[in-house]
Amino acid sequence: MITFDDVTLTFPDGAGRVTAVDRVSLSAPRGVVTGITGPSGSGKSSLLAVAATLIRPDSGSVRIDDVDASGLSRDAATTLRRERIGIVFQQSNLLLSLTAREQLLVMGELGGSDRAGRRRIAARADELLAAVGLDGQAGKRPAQLSGGQRQRVAIARALVHEPSVLLVDEPTSALDQERGAEVMALLARLTHERSTATMLVTHDLVHRATLDAVVTIVDGAVVEATTRQPQPA
Repeated sequence: MITFDDVTLTFPDGAGRVTAVDRVSLSAPRGVVTGITGPSGSGKSSLLAVAATLIRPDSGSVRIDDVDASGLSRDAATTLRRERIGIVFQQSNLLLSLTAREQLLVMGELGGSDRAGRRRIAARADELLAAVGLDGQAGKRPAQLSGGQRQRVAIARALVHEPSVLLVDEPTSALDQERGAEVMALLARLTHERSTATMLVTHDLVHRATLDAVVTIVDGAVVEATTRQPQPA
């Protein structure tokens, strides 16, 4: 679970400071896709960066499961990201020289895994590529994959270390509507199946039906929070 408690984040702006996140309190439970929406410049990506422990807020607390992440040292925050947080960026940011499978395997090297750990990641890489529908594309490099397929690889890569939290920034911004819908449906399915706490920033409300909860932010502050009602059987 991700929990924000009265979080404020400001940045220098000339002689003063501009508020990017304004006293935000919200929770993103496990097994739920929580969408963060709002106009451009409203603070959505800043909120995601705070959740990812990439930026420390001015005040308030951010908890990742049972850990207060807002006061961690840089090294401790790095460890928390590696062990509990998966991040999917707007662009897939894949390494051009590596195959789809190798994109996942390299995460074991970055994490300093031992031989047994690398074997586990190799098995998990095959499982995840199958889960995102790319088991037949494991040997292809990014240039041989479509935009939607590259984003699927990025999602699989973010899940390699079995994170409890998945942070996703505008996953459909570079995709057409059909491919975007496929990626959103995939994220929802994996969130529900793997019980991750998924926080997803999006400006494209055509995909709103895929989200389990929606938090709208304007000028850094939460102005609305809704939960989708379950559909009748």
